[in-house]
Amino acid sequence: MPKVKIGQGDWVVVCDGAKALVLENVGDEVFPNLQTKAVYEQEDSKTSEQGTDAPGRAFGSVGEARSAVGQTDWHDQSERLFLEDLVGRLDSAVAAGQTRGLILVAPPRALGVLRQACTKTLREVLHGEIDKDFVKMPVHEIEKHLAG
Repeated sequence: MPKVKIGQGDWVVVCDGAKALVLENVGDEVFPNLQTKAVYEQEDSKTSEQGTDAPGRAFGSVGEARSAVGQTDWHDQSERLFLEDLVGRLDSAVAAGQTRGLILVAPPRALGVLRQACTKTLREVLHGEIDKDFVKMPVHEIEKHLAG
C-alpha cells in the first residue's frame, strides 16, 4: 500500500458504494489521530423494491425480429448515485473551507466512480487515493493500516 501523508486537519474519506466514513486527522503527520466527522449510509433495499419492470424488448426495423434488452442493475445505479452525492457533499465542504486536504480510500470500482464525479475543487485538495476496502473496519484499525 502506498504511503500517504495525512496532515493535521486533512479528511480521510473511507467509502464503498453503500457507506462512507469521513474522518478528520486531529493529530499530526507523524501520529495521526482520526476522529469521525460524518457517516453516510444508504439503505440496501432488495432489487424487487428498486425496480420491478421486466427486461425490455427491442423490435427490428424490418420484419418480425425481436431481441431482449439487458436488465438494469439497480444496485449498481444506486451505488453510483450514492458516490456522486458524496462527491457533492465533499465539494461543498471544501468550498466552505472545512478542510484543505482529502485522502480517498475505496475499492477500485468505487474509486472509478469517484474520479469521474470529482470536481476541479476536489482534485486540487486531493492528496492521495488508496484502493482498499476499509469501510467495515473500526476507526483505530483504519488508522493502523494508513499509518503503517
